[in-house]
Amino acid sequence: MTERPSMEVAVIMRRERLANRWQPWRWTLEDVVPHEPSFGTGPRLLVQDEAGERWLHPGFTVELFRDDAEGYYLNITTPAPCWFVMWRMEEEPGLAAEPIPRPVVVTLSYHDAGRWLDAQETVEQVPAPPDVIEWVRAFVDQHYVQEPKKRRRPQSFRALQDRFGNPASVTTEKKFGGGHE
Repeated sequence: MTERPSMEVAVIMRRERLANRWQPWRWTLEDVVPHEPSFGTGPRLLVQDEAGERWLHPGFTVELFRDDAEGYYLNITTPAPCWFVMWRMEEEPGLAAEPIPRPVVVTLSYHDAGRWLDAQETVEQVPAPPDVIEWVRAFVDQHYVQEPKKRRRPQSFRALQDRFGNPASVTTEKKFGGGHE
């Protein structure tokens, strides 16, 4: 069995201050970066100041699956190909005083992101770097086969209907008004 193409990445989440008394902070996805051994295996605080915080979440494997080649194709053919990250807020006792965002999965597939959004999950995106886009493009070129467009039958054989779905007819005879006798 052949191994699927994959790469190891880490996710950086940012907590930023808002000018809102009901919600003073918000969490957002800042970046997806290549994983390095020095990152370790668990989340860690990178920066904390009056403007906010940045947390590093290492150890995510992004795999490319042949049966999702269309999802990768849809991503790389957009004007701005991107990483998609699904994350949830979780309590981290001993790590942070308040709940922090915990990335769950990282992908490059539009289909995955769409399914997660349909399931009401939090999904954010950040631009993918050119080397990652080329990696995905090579995979798509090798595995994606675009479905042939199906020919639409001419509409001339269908019965005419009015806007209410009732049978309608077309005639060239004048039904109303004064005609020449």
